[in-house]
Amino acid sequence: MEKQKFPKHYLTSKKKFKKFFDALENLGNLIKKQGPLDEKTANLIQLAAAAAIRSEGSVHSHTRRAIEAGAKPEEIYHTVILLTATIGFPTVAAALSWVDDVVGKKQGKS
Repeated sequence: MEKQKFPKHYLTSKKKFKKFFDALENLGNLIKKQGPLDEKTANLIQLAAAAAIRSEGSVHSHTRRAIEAGAKPEEIYHTVILLTATIGFPTVAAALSWVDDVVGKKQGKS
C-alpha cells in the first residue's frame, strides 16, 4: 500500500501540537470501533460530511481512505452526487472536482 501523504500544514501542526493530534487520532479510531458500520461505509459518510462543509482537504483525505477501504470510484461519486438536493449543485460540483483530484491520481491520470 502506498504511504499516505499528508499536507505540509497538517504535518507541521501535528509536530507542533503532538499531544493534541495524538488525542484526535485516538478519538477517531475509537469512534470507528464503537459501531456496526464497516470502514468503507464510515469513510463514505465522512466524505459526505466533508463535501457538505466544503472542506477540500477532508474530501481528498476521505476519498483516499474510502478507496483504501475498498470503495470503488462509482461508490465515491455516488456518495457525493446523493448530496445534491441537500447541499446544492455548486457545492457538489466542487466536491466532485476534489474527488477527481484523488481518483484521477489512483487511476494514473494527473
